[in-house]
Parts: sequence; C-alpha cells; structure tokens
Amino acid sequence: MLNLPFEYSELGLPVTHDLIRRASVSGVQDKVQLKRRRGGFDVVLSSGDYILKPIPRHTSAHLTADIPINEDLTMTIASRLFGIRTAEHDLARFKDGEIAYLTRRFDFRNGEKIRQEDFCQLSNRTEESAGANYKYESSYEELAELMRRYCRSAAVDNPKVFEIVLFNYVFSNADAHLKNFSLYESPQGDYVLTPAYDLLNTALHFPNDLTATGLDFFKDGHFTTRYEDLGFYSSADFIELARCFGVPESRVRGLISGYAARQASVESLVANSLLSNEAKADYLRRFRDRLRAIAQ
Repeated sequence: MLNLPFEYSELGLPVTHDLIRRASVSGVQDKVQLKRRRGGFDVVLSSGDYILKPIPRHTSAHLTADIPINEDLTMTIASRLFGIRTAEHDLARFKDGEIAYLTRRFDFRNGEKIRQEDFCQLSNRTEESAGANYKYESSYEELAELMRRYCRSAAVDNPKVFEIVLFNYVFSNADAHLKNFSLYESPQGDYVLTPAYDLLNTALHFPNDLTATGLDFFKDGHFTTRYEDLGFYSSADFIELARCFGVPESRVRGLISGYAARQASVESLVANSLLSNEAKADYLRRFRDRLRAIAQ
C-alpha cells in the first residue's frame, strides 16, 4: 500500500454528483489525476501518470468504504489467479488513514499520450446520438464484431475479451459496459486490446440491481433456450457466446473448470483482504452462487 502526502479534504472535490441514471459504481466515483514525483505524488489537472479513486461520498451505494478495496482485490484476483492482463494498481492511504484505489494509466508511453478508443467511441455512440444509457445499448456479440473490424489482432484479442466477460459474470460485475473495453495504439501503429480495468464486484454496492452483466450477451434480444429455462446465465450461454469470439467449446469448459479449481485460492485472497466482514461474506456468497450457475 502506498502512502499519499495529503488528506482527502485537500483534493477539493465537489460535494455532489450529477444525477446517476443507472446504478453504477463508476458513476459515483471521483477520479483524481496524480503525477508521480520523487518522494510521493502531486495532484494535477491533466497528464497525470495515475488515477486515484477515493471512497465515494454522497451516494446511496452500500458498503462505500469497501469500494476501493473491492476494486483492488478483484483486479488482483483477475491477474494473479486467472491470467487476465490488468492495469497496474494498488491501494493508497491518505495522511488521515483513509484508503483509496490507485491505478497507473496505460494510455501514456514514454511520457507521451497514445491513442486509445473505447467501444462507445468505436461504435459512434454518445449520449446525444443514443440516449442516456448509450454505454449499455449494445451486446457482447456486437463488441466481438467491432473487435474484428478495428483490431488487426482480433483472432488473439477476442478470446481475451471473452475471458474478461466470463470473469465479470463470475465476480458479479454488472457494469461491464462498452466504455469498459478499449483498444489502444501499439508501438507498431495498429490497435490492440488494452489491459483490463474497472473490474470489481458491483453487486456489493448495488445489491438491488438485477442486471447480471453490463451488456446483453446477444444482439436483437436473443437468449438461449437454457437461459429461458433457468432464468440466469449458465455454461450453455457462455458456450454460445464464445462462438462470437472464436473460442471453442473445449476452451470454455476449461475456463469454467478453472474457476472451480481456484475456488480455495479466491476464498483465501478474500479472507485476507481489507474488506469489512460484511463485504467478505457477501463477496464470497455471490462468487459461490455464480460458480454454481456456470457449472450448470
């Protein structure tokens, strides 16, 4: 954990947020840019090396003090246990002892800003063109199509996107919308998948949100017959979705088996985390529920 040379009150953040149209952790989080200096960090308005996310204020979200820890924990589980390449991250502590989430920006290379496009930008979706829920008015099937259109390495990167989608479902991230997937310019000048970011268990903080994922799986309101029978996503849904991403059924079943095989490791990381006891219990309960779902 890194120590910050200032207190939360010194950030001068607004005391209210704009109206949030949909339950969303990212929608209630303040994001502050920091520049790494010798001996610590400085708050800057632009061109920061890091993004700091303090505990949100003035929100109806549940267990708000756990939000930074939740994100750091879930990102760690993704990278350490399931091989997902994530943005560099850590927890940080203000001078007064309060904890925040800190992540290093990956859209700078050798001190220069590089081009990055999220999938709202790639699909030309804005609030003006597609309405207030523009980030959510799509599907993972369409995301896979956009990958093939704009990413020369889609054959390699599309399976990585699928693995992130599966991970988000298992860890109850209901806010994995179009802006939470991006491409950036490689040193060779083409576009490749960025490291994963904004991975956390959103259900801890918005337990009444019935959305299972940020986007529908398929275009045109399509659901599998298995989903219609069960009322939740199971292995059959991921096997069908995987075809959109060029992932064979055998690989899907291997990924699903991997979650069950690493259950004890996940539970150990959660138990040893800084989450509150209430958050730990809820995090593990939801994880176990999703393990049972994908096993069906």
